[in-house]
Amino acid sequence: MTTTVLVAGATGDLGRRIVRALGGRDAWIRVLTRPGSDSAHAMYGDADGIEIVEASYTDAAALLAATAGVDVVISAVNGLRPVIVDAQSALLAAAVRSGVSRFIPSDYSADYRSISPGSNRNFELRREFAATLDAADIRATSVLNGAFADMLTGQAPLISFSRHRVMFWSSADQVLDFTTKDDVARTVASVALDDRAPRVVEVAGSSVTARQIAETLTSLTGTSHRLQWAGTTGTLAGISSVMRRMSRDDGEAFPAWQGMQYFVSMFSGQAQLRNLDNDRYGPVPWTSVRDVLSAHLADGAREPVS
Repeated sequence: MTTTVLVAGATGDLGRRIVRALGGRDAWIRVLTRPGSDSAHAMYGDADGIEIVEASYTDAAALLAATAGVDVVISAVNGLRPVIVDAQSALLAAAVRSGVSRFIPSDYSADYRSISPGSNRNFELRREFAATLDAADIRATSVLNGAFADMLTGQAPLISFSRHRVMFWSSADQVLDFTTKDDVARTVASVALDDRAPRVVEVAGSSVTARQIAETLTSLTGTSHRLQWAGTTGTLAGISSVMRRMSRDDGEAFPAWQGMQYFVSMFSGQAQLRNLDNDRYGPVPWTSVRDVLSAHLADGAREPVS
């Protein structure tokens, strides 16, 4: 039986990967886009098995029409409160009214459920929406995957390739979870078609320590990569708090201080995944941190020396 899946945020990086992962499966894909936006039409206008529907998140009637006949809603939206809480709540309300069976929220993160209050703004927004989702008359599944492994070679300042250093806070032996975006997208597609999916599915392409990352880089390059202690998670949390207070714009989704909060959550161990479900959808290949680093080095990519 074909499953009708509505994907919100389908023109974003992860959303595009989720739509691609759903392709070839027994699913009819409905892409939600804002009225007047050309992105979805440019990406999916000629694709087989994909329908484009337009609705503003402030238009309850349009959202109700968009969710009519849908079996599963996948949210891959990204942003702050207006998106993670407000927009998703509006989409959830429409899904419940339309009789949608299941809802997959835009979590795709480390385990935000047990972090300390005030320690991670973005995680707390997800926790807030999770409470709304749990109170709704709909089955929900959150996909938790640690950090995106793709960021190890760019956004996340954990590795200094040019200086052959791997940073850590408090302990170099704290386990850190990483999963590539493609592996997350594949998991989300599987969850969408799994009528028995639990409330939370935890996956990780790799669960490694900073020490192991340094050893992997040394093995791959033949050059010693050393660990560099950057302070305690408590100190990092304090610096993040000061930077946030000094920030002129709190409307950015990933300012530098938020990145620090992510490292606090990870290196403190509070956001570590404890119950991995990697085998839930069969023996599938997972892209490891070693794979990601090896591909990056093979491309000859290096960060500039400052």
